[in-house]
Amino acid sequence: MNQATRREFMKKAGFAAAAVSITGCRGIADAVVRDNKRHKPNLVYIFADQLGYKHCGYSGNEKAHTPNIDRLASEGADFFNAVSTMPVCSAHRASLFTGKYPTTTGMVINELRMNPNHRCFGHILTDSGYETGYIGKWHLYANQLGKHHDAKNSFVPPGPDRLGFDGYWAAYNFNHVYYGAYYHRDTAEKVYYGEGVYETDGQTDLAVDFINKNSKGEKPFALFLSWGPPHDPWNEDNVPKQNYEMFKDVSLPNPPNYKDKNDKYADGWGRLSKEGRRKLEEWRRIYYAQTASVDANLERILKAIKNAGIEEDTIVVFSSDHGEMFGAQGRRAKNIFYEEAARVPFIIRWPAKIAAGTKSDVCLGTVDVMPTVVGLMNLEIPKEVEGIDLSGCAKGEKGDAPEFAFLQNTGACAVFEDGHEWRALRDKLFTYAKYRIDGFELLFDNKNDPYQMNNLSKNPEFKDNIEKYRKILAEKMSELNDNFEKCTWYRDNFTDGNRIILHGAKG
Repeated sequence: MNQATRREFMKKAGFAAAAVSITGCRGIADAVVRDNKRHKPNLVYIFADQLGYKHCGYSGNEKAHTPNIDRLASEGADFFNAVSTMPVCSAHRASLFTGKYPTTTGMVINELRMNPNHRCFGHILTDSGYETGYIGKWHLYANQLGKHHDAKNSFVPPGPDRLGFDGYWAAYNFNHVYYGAYYHRDTAEKVYYGEGVYETDGQTDLAVDFINKNSKGEKPFALFLSWGPPHDPWNEDNVPKQNYEMFKDVSLPNPPNYKDKNDKYADGWGRLSKEGRRKLEEWRRIYYAQTASVDANLERILKAIKNAGIEEDTIVVFSSDHGEMFGAQGRRAKNIFYEEAARVPFIIRWPAKIAAGTKSDVCLGTVDVMPTVVGLMNLEIPKEVEGIDLSGCAKGEKGDAPEFAFLQNTGACAVFEDGHEWRALRDKLFTYAKYRIDGFELLFDNKNDPYQMNNLSKNPEFKDNIEKYRKILAEKMSELNDNFEKCTWYRDNFTDGNRIILHGAKG
């Protein structure tokens, strides 16, 4: 700090520059600087992969073992109507970091390389003086389908492709091998957690070290922790034994909306084979066991924050990319508007600003996450963001809130394949959806039909609802330059033909 700056800080702190020497007040002035920085809250953003809202205990699921997720929900704000704007990993993450819809980011399927020419969450944090950290899965850089362990795909080099996360980096692009797992720092060398170390445990070790180190620093910190579970593969050797033992004898039968025939709109990832159907209950056991492991590691993060003495000054967010169907509606996996796939946990705890037990029914989508958290942190939200700052809802304030969340699907999970595209709206009562290929519409009363078993789109009693949603959908798509194109159109117009995104619907 130069002398002129020190004088200014001393004045603000109530010291007369003429009465006190510059050298003598250096420590006081620096303390003022540190105190000023500490007025910015820390951020710990944790997101699991494929953990649906309905698979958490606090949502009413008595089979789930999630005491720490449940406790976090009781200590902060529970956005219980939160949905994944496009319930597939890469599209969700692109929207999370930009606050923009998939047709704007161009991230229309998995395994594309993100265009870095957006102002992202990481840029805002870095430019606002935060020490940033990113640990875990990234899934925004590879441009090949498969070959996940090739360093050309798994390593994200320092620079623009890290989207502003210029600090600590212990990440990889994509895989779901939880034993024998690795990450990259700033070179293509793979750093392994070690024999017998479960990836979520190893990642949490790194996160706890980051919190301990940076809680003592002069800068506020922002850590993003991306856990892979409870994403498949659901094999007994892909989950800690103690967690599997918790569920090995638990009955987890098919849900009421299970269908023994595949949904005709499902892509290859969403269809079930006969063998897969026979394995569904065991898959659920391992999924719940993986979720229990995630929950135990959340406890470790929360303890680290508390033990560092920064609980009041730290925003903790817990969420997920999307959920999992497990045979509901004749589907597995995600990438669909049904509740099991689209609805996700979204919890924000900040003891200094958010009252414990806050419940918000606001219709929050992935595009709203960045502006909401950035708004809560009192940082500048980029003008081009398409989501809405809903931080007031977290604090229990009254104000304008969206009447609905808009959801998109622009193709198959990870291939440019036509025939699976849909658009949807979800408000506090209904889900409305429409497929591109044949114009088929669906309307569900989520309050009275939580398993979405009764399509009301042809029911004359709901004619007005259908007309209203058609109008809203058309207006929203027009606003976004979303022309409801087929999947291969995006390949031909948004990418270079080699899975690298050149631009989205708005250039």
